[in-house]
Amino acid sequence: QEKDGKMTEFWLISAPGEKTCQQTWEKLHAATTKNNNLSTNSKFNIPDLKVGTLDVLVGLSDELAKLDAFVESVVKKVAQYMADVLEDSKDKVQENLLANGEIFFFLKSSSLSTVPFLFVCKGVNQIDNDLKARASAYNNLKGNLQNLERKNAGSLLTRSLADIVKKEDFVLDSEYLVTLLVIVPKLNYNDWVKQYETLAEMVVPRSSNVLFEDQDSYLCNVTLFRKAVDDFKHKAREYKFLVRDFQYNEEEMKADKEEMNRLSTDKKKQFGPLVRWLKVNFSEAFIAWIHVKALQVFVESVLRYGLPVNFQAMLLQPNKKTMKKLREVLYDLYKHLDSSAAAIIDATMDIPGLNLSQQEYYPYVYYKIDCNLLEFK
Repeated sequence: QEKDGKMTEFWLISAPGEKTCQQTWEKLHAATTKNNNLSTNSKFNIPDLKVGTLDVLVGLSDELAKLDAFVESVVKKVAQYMADVLEDSKDKVQENLLANGEIFFFLKSSSLSTVPFLFVCKGVNQIDNDLKARASAYNNLKGNLQNLERKNAGSLLTRSLADIVKKEDFVLDSEYLVTLLVIVPKLNYNDWVKQYETLAEMVVPRSSNVLFEDQDSYLCNVTLFRKAVDDFKHKAREYKFLVRDFQYNEEEMKADKEEMNRLSTDKKKQFGPLVRWLKVNFSEAFIAWIHVKALQVFVESVLRYGLPVNFQAMLLQPNKKTMKKLREVLYDLYKHLDSSAAAIIDATMDIPGLNLSQQEYYPYVYYKIDCNLLEFK
């Protein structure tokens, strides 16, 4: 998420054109690069958009703030779901979304058109709905598979025994005899060998073998007459030998195995297309988000700097270690834009900027683009 001290955080700012917009750009670039490299900068070109009345712009500003929050949430949801789907390879997630260097390039080169509002809303809404549907289908599959895998794992006391036992471990189709499966703690195994033939009448001598073991216990079989089963279970419990409830049923075991293979194959089949869909739609949602930011900068710049439209939008990638310094440089450059700013800002404040209703306030137009899209849990 960080590289060379740079953060995947970008500041999209705008300032009025001086004699020319080019001059505004050159002044910012010189100020942020001359003493030490405070940020990586680039011009951010916004096409000339039609300007309505002041009322319309103020209304638009509110709408854009809502849209911005919605689109950002979808971008983050797609990114987070990519991390969930890629499970163990979380380090690949950032690669699959946007490599750090590329974010900058991507932000600079997202060709901005005068995208109508509704188009952005509709497109991102669609991504949001599709994501819900796809995630639900894939999660269902994953959940069912995990349940089956859980059944086939864990301790001998609870796990499915179907994949452990074989037909030859049982006496089957006998009217009088039955084979039981018993969990014997390893500490008590010697007791088992000594005692099992005498735990009830009619236990078949030497009929017990160890079929499987986990960390703590052995799984043993034992064959006895059906009518002695209750007696045997009762007595076994006193010695901490637990008889597992198990009927050998080949059909059921086969069905379980087939279901597991089917789910596993389905999951593999869906994985590739799902990751591709996430990559494509992450990119779509991200571009839509940058369009919204561009519209916000445009509207805010016209509201602040007035008409005719004359401002330069600029994209900065701050250097993490010198963010505070960068803020100060920007403040010095642009404090003249806002006579009230000087009065509002108390000289003792660390960084020039006010938190007015969640939105940081600076004398220049400022929007943060936070590309740390993943909250790794």
